[in-house]
Amino acid sequence: MDRPDEPRDSLALSAEEYDAVQAAITAVAPTWAGGQLVTLHGLFDRWKGVIDEVEKGYSWCAPELSDDIWCRGVLAEIWPMLPARVQEIRRPELDGIDERYRRATIPWPGHAEDDAEWWIWRIPRRLEVEASEQRGEGWPLGWAMMPFPKPDSVEVIS
Repeated sequence: MDRPDEPRDSLALSAEEYDAVQAAITAVAPTWAGGQLVTLHGLFDRWKGVIDEVEKGYSWCAPELSDDIWCRGVLAEIWPMLPARVQEIRRPELDGIDERYRRATIPWPGHAEDDAEWWIWRIPRRLEVEASEQRGEGWPLGWAMMPFPKPDSVEVIS
């Protein structure tokens, strides 16, 4: 994230920038489900963690994925409220994480890539299931509510 032509100190947030970031987060999602304060760093870490799971093979059901990607929705909502310099500093990181998610998922049939909240309209390429779960040609348990047949590009692994 450091730029070779920019001193490391110039990437540190000022008190005003930090306050603006926290105000934006507080306006949208002040606490995690457990009551802990949400931070920008925490949102980025959570989004990266979701991607790690999806890349390896997502082992939860479709509704759980919706819950897990909540952090990306918060990032989208707060982004316009963040100071321009914070956006500039964090944009390359966010773009990189988003690209990883795009590579680890496939588009939801019938939704354009440029749809608002594009991350919601994607399906993991790899779904991991328990070896004991019944598997057929279709969706594994927890994904059967999908309103379309399982695409061939979605791999079910155990």
